[in-house]
Amino acid sequence: MNTHGTTHEIVVLGAGYTGMLAAIRVARRTRRSAARVTLVNPSARFTERLRMHQIAAGQELANHHIPDLLHGSGVTFHQAAAAGIDPAARTVTLDDGAILHYDDLIYAIGSRTDTTRVPGVADHAWTLDDPRLARRFSVRLTEIAAHGGTVTVCGGGLTGIEAAAEIAESHPGLHVTLVSSTEPGKMMGDRARAHLNRAFDRFGVRRVLGHRVAQVLPDSVRLENGEILASDLTLWTSGVTVSPLAARAGIATDAQGLVITDATLRSVSHPEIHAVGDAAAIRMAWGQIHGTCQSGMPTAAYAADAVARRMRGKPVRPFRFGYFHQPVSLGRKDAVIQFTKADDAPARWYLRGRAAVFYKESVSGSPVPTFTMSKHLSAQVQLSKGGRATRTTAAPAPRSAAPVRDDRSALDAGAARVAAAARDARSARDAAAPAPVDGAPARVTV
Repeated sequence: MNTHGTTHEIVVLGAGYTGMLAAIRVARRTRRSAARVTLVNPSARFTERLRMHQIAAGQELANHHIPDLLHGSGVTFHQAAAAGIDPAARTVTLDDGAILHYDDLIYAIGSRTDTTRVPGVADHAWTLDDPRLARRFSVRLTEIAAHGGTVTVCGGGLTGIEAAAEIAESHPGLHVTLVSSTEPGKMMGDRARAHLNRAFDRFGVRRVLGHRVAQVLPDSVRLENGEILASDLTLWTSGVTVSPLAARAGIATDAQGLVITDATLRSVSHPEIHAVGDAAAIRMAWGQIHGTCQSGMPTAAYAADAVARRMRGKPVRPFRFGYFHQPVSLGRKDAVIQFTKADDAPARWYLRGRAAVFYKESVSGSPVPTFTMSKHLSAQVQLSKGGRATRTTAAPAPRSAAPVRDDRSALDAGAARVAAAARDARSARDAAAPAPVDGAPARVTV
């Protein structure tokens, strides 16, 4: 329902991978309607979250400006942070004093690393949330590498794995330690995890497993068993937290603050609000989607299309999604791709070596070209809808549910180049079969 004149106001909060795609795609899909799309973000710089570990290791990456990426899309960019949402009035108040009215709101405010659970993390550890901090971290890396210093990466999820490998490869003089309460790569199959561990051995990455971090100190990390690990630099990659904005506004959220959605990604309490990416609690028949890279872009594309279809009075089918892969870079010259079942459980096949490097780079490099393509056509961003595993619609998550979350909060894109790489990779999936390692998968926490 349009509440303020003839222009249908669509506001998108957050300009990460999901917010960018949602804004550009819904603008194109509604270009012949009386619609106006406004994208709100605190920074004018687009952050490639999939590449933050590369910045932290000292690599120079492209600097993308959001207004440039939006050029020709018809999207209006407003640089500010959302300070409050009034669902009853359908307004968003920004920190610069502006008030935006909306008929449809796409909530795409992403997650950040949780630095509150363990004492000392906020004061003495670094995170990969901000490219400016990542750049400062890389400067410190160079300084301590000159005298063979120590770096401790806390968290054995995908972000921690990629960061530890990237740092060790880029700075061979450093002593790199990865701390995790369980086996790194626990979400992978045995063969893919064995390849990961061989890469760590090649880089000289020490693994301290089976203990949680109890405290981060200025020059060390204290484990729960009392052991002290010397650390000139500590990088924290474990756990995520989301913005309290939705919960404060009275929008239905779960225990972690994720917006609870129905089968079409609308808020169960306020259907004019659509939640996407790792801001949303989205359930499939096999369980709840966790905040991984490949799930975010499909939710953004779906939400944009759903808004456009409803504006034209057309029905909207339930959202369906299934996981397809777990792509992990191991420095610049190696990678491992674990192919998965719809529920993200490891499948039989995996990819390693040069083919995996190409595959991973296709994934990481696809979002920006996808934004450009989406100005002109509906770019394909989803590799799998889950097949039989998602043909049954699941009930929304209860407000008290605490969803399973991975510690990688960046969103990868499955655009056309990734799909092509996936098809090429199928013929090479069983090209090599290294010896398996023992150990059943378990959730990684620190």
